[in-house]
Formats: sequence, structure tokens, C-alpha cells
Amino acid sequence: MNKKYIFVVGGVMSSVGKGIATASCAKILKAKGYSTTCIKIDPYINVDAGTMNPTEHGEVFVTDDGDETDQDIGNYERFLDVDILSTNYMTTGRVYKKVIEDERNLKYKGKCVEVVPHIPMEVVRRIKDASTKTDSEITVIEIGGTVGEYQNVLFLEAARMMKTENPDDVIFVMVSYLPIPKMVGEMKTKPTQSAVRTLNSSGIQPNVLLCRSEKLLDEKRKEKLSIFCNLNKKAIISAPDADSIYDVVLNFKNENLDERLIELLNLEERQSSNELKKWENFANKVKEVKEEITIGIVGKYFKTGDYVLSDSYISVIEAIKHAAWYYNKKPIIKWLYSDEYEKHPEKLEELKSCDGVIVPGGFGTRGIEGKIEAISYVRKNDIPFLGLCYGMQLATIEFARNIAGISDATTEEMDEDGKNRVINTMKDQINKIKNGNYGGTMRLGAYPCLLNKNSKSFEYYKKENISERHRHRYEFNNEYRKLLEEKGLLIAGTSPDNNLVEIIENPKNKFFVGSQFHPELKSRPLNPHSLFLGLINAALKNDE
Repeated sequence: MNKKYIFVVGGVMSSVGKGIATASCAKILKAKGYSTTCIKIDPYINVDAGTMNPTEHGEVFVTDDGDETDQDIGNYERFLDVDILSTNYMTTGRVYKKVIEDERNLKYKGKCVEVVPHIPMEVVRRIKDASTKTDSEITVIEIGGTVGEYQNVLFLEAARMMKTENPDDVIFVMVSYLPIPKMVGEMKTKPTQSAVRTLNSSGIQPNVLLCRSEKLLDEKRKEKLSIFCNLNKKAIISAPDADSIYDVVLNFKNENLDERLIELLNLEERQSSNELKKWENFANKVKEVKEEITIGIVGKYFKTGDYVLSDSYISVIEAIKHAAWYYNKKPIIKWLYSDEYEKHPEKLEELKSCDGVIVPGGFGTRGIEGKIEAISYVRKNDIPFLGLCYGMQLATIEFARNIAGISDATTEEMDEDGKNRVINTMKDQINKIKNGNYGGTMRLGAYPCLLNKNSKSFEYYKKENISERHRHRYEFNNEYRKLLEEKGLLIAGTSPDNNLVEIIENPKNKFFVGSQFHPELKSRPLNPHSLFLGLINAALKNDE
């Protein structure tokens, strides 16, 4: 069969769930027996997501092959239960960079290289390349932002070109928002009608409308959209707010979206797998759990103005959920501001209300002493603790200061002239930092780790050799390793050459673990991550 392509675009406003819709479309088609993959297109000039402020942009998701991508790549991985690699991610900056490099290398053979058609042609090449490399029959491509934004024009042009070239193999899905103004009390279709007309002006007619709203679409709204958006009523899919993102797959299945997509792509019916049955059992379990467990996240990337956003830690949040649901518990996330602990140390008492505490990754010096104080508090009070990347490094500093007696222990990231830098810069990073070479230069992607068989980590992984994803410039300073071990710190995991400390533990606590890597990036709904299972299990015992 010819390779098939589904473009997912946004209408009316951003943040209505294009990423989840993209992942869900791929999931239901995978369950119908087709090999699928997802691509994310981000319309910004940044070459990747690595240099962007997480409060503004959200989490940077790292792939196995070391690409710093948008958080939607994480959604694709969690829904499809596959590793998505760098070939499936592009930005405006990345596309332009490649075209300019090709022009400099005479790959255009003296042609006048122009924005159109050469930029859209490079986009098309990348889409087809990802489809081939992943050996996918159906590729679902999410175009970031909303139609009508200037930044999207060239990506829409690429999609139009693909449709013109192979009209039977390319379709368009628009995820649009239907507001219900309180003062009106009626679901309004006009914004979506306008969004469809804007898409039409790019030479594209959507084949399916996924209608996001607080409530289900009624027949009257479907009829109206069908008439004014030039669509069959069967192609107008209700996508109401869901209690869990994992319900979206089942909602689409119930709306027969899979049948509609197969019809539009001229595909034959295949024997369905039991994949959606497993997913349904999981989703039902999520609805049924009642007993709560409270996990505190001590961070600093929560606030934007007067609003609290969790996108900076989306993979951490989902990993907590996966592990809590595995133990039939309803996770309650408690946001804890490290800055506040520096100003008001008495607020540390609120940590007692948590069954477990996580200090996630991060960068810079703001709020760091507050995080160290929080780590000290949970260690002394034996509250189960998991430190991720920077959280592991700060746990090492806390141990060095308060147990090993190195009162001025620090990290080179905080104090480059500090006398006792128990966390220092990785050797290959020194010149990169000195020269201001920051983009895509950290230790990135999956690396092997060898576990200590006497550790909690080995107890939960149940194997000696593991592979985990990294994103850091600083590391455990081996000059302090012997001293810290003598004082009771357990080195629970190292690189195979024993040079890089990957996991630390304090054996005197029920569960006190810090990982140099980011375990949250590999957690899946039906396969929770081992370290998060360890944290939740210890939190349950702590609650008893």
C-alpha cells in the first residue's frame, strides 16, 4: 500500500489538545492493525526546544537519540508505547538551517534558492524520511500553533503540496474549539467556521473536525458545522473535556473516528488487535481508584503571572500517575515552591503532608537553597524521596553538608569558585560553557548504567544493566566519592566504566534515591517506571 499521511492542525486557539488528538489518532489506527508514527512540527526559529524557558514553553522532552524536543513527543511515546526519535521532530529553525547548509554545499546546483518552494520541499522530504525510517504505513503530523498564524504558512504549503501530489493518501484533521460563553449559555460554532475558512485560504479543506468543548456536541451543532464547513456530518467528531487524557482514545473510538479515517484514506479493514481493550481496562481502573496518595513536587517552574502551570513537569506528573494507578491509588500532586522555603523556612513543615516528595530537574541558582532545605527535611523525617537530575545533585550536596561535614559543599553551577564542589562540570562541557556553546551540547540521550545489586534501585529494576536518558552538564565529583561512601552514601548505579555516578541512595531511609538521568521520560501508562514505582510503594508504607 502507499504510505498515508494525516495532518493535524489547530483552529481558534492553542492548547486545546492537538498533541493528544494526534497521539490518539495514531493509537486507534495502530489498534486497527496499521503501523503508525507521529511527527511534531514546531513553527519557531529555535533549532530545538533545549534553549527555551520551561515556564514559557513547557517541558523539554529528550529522545533516546539525544534530541531536545517539544513535550508532545512525550505524549506520542506514552500513547503509542514506542520510542520516537529525532527524525520525527522539526522546527522552522531546523528546516531553514538544513536548506541553508545544502545551499552552501552546492546541493541545489546553482539554483536560486527561495523560501517557496524550497522550504516546503524540505519539510516534505523530512516527513517522508521519518515515515520511511520508522517503517510506518500511516504518519500523523501535528502542525503546532493555529491556522492563520504567519509562522504556519510554509508548513501548510508543504501539506498542500503533498495533498496535490497524492490526493488519495493525504487527509487533514482540524482540532478546533467551540466556546460556551456563560452569558449566552449556548455552544458557538462561528469561531470554528472562521478557522475552517482560514484553512481554506491556504488551499486546504479539512476532512475531519475534532470539536473540542466543555460538553458533547449536539446534533444541531453538527448540522451547522456540516453545512458551513463543507463536511459530511460523520466527519464532525465530538471531543468534550475528559477527566483523563487517556480517555480521549476511547472517546474517539466511540465516535467511530477510526472507521472514518480508514474510509478517508481508502484503507482496507484489518484484524484489530486487543490493544484498545488493554487501554480501556487501564482507563477504567483510573476512574475507579478512590484512595489518595499525595506526592509533593518541589520546583520553581510553576508560575506564569497569576497562573500556575504544570507543563514544565508534564513527564514527571504522568510518571507519578502511572505508578500511583499501578498501586490502585489516586495521585494528588502538591506544588511546593522552593523559593518560599528560602524566605520562610517554617513552611518546610508542609512537607509532612506529603506521602512522598520529588525534586525534579532544573537549571540555575534561583530557589536552589530552598530545594536543599526541602531535601534535608525529608531525609531527617524519612519521607520517601526521589531526586531527578539536578535533584540528585542537590541531594548529594545536602548529604555532603549535613552528614559528611562539608559545610560549604556546593555545585559548580551555583559557585564556580567554590572550594568544595561535590558536583562539578563534566570535562567535555568546560569549553562549551566557556565559549557560550549551549544549544544541543549537553550530555543528551540514552546511556547505559550498571546497578549495584545491594541497592533499592536494583530491587525495583530487577536487572543489573539499564539504559536511561540524560540531559545535564554537571556530574558527581569523584574526588569526594570515597569520603561520601565512608559516611554512608550508597552509589547505586554508575556508567559501565564506573566513572560517572548515575544513582545515589541513602540506605538509612525507607526510600531516598537520586538519579542523574530522567526516568520520567521512559514511563508509560501500561508500564510505569521502576523508580517511580519504588517511590509510590515506599510512600504507601510511609502512609501506613
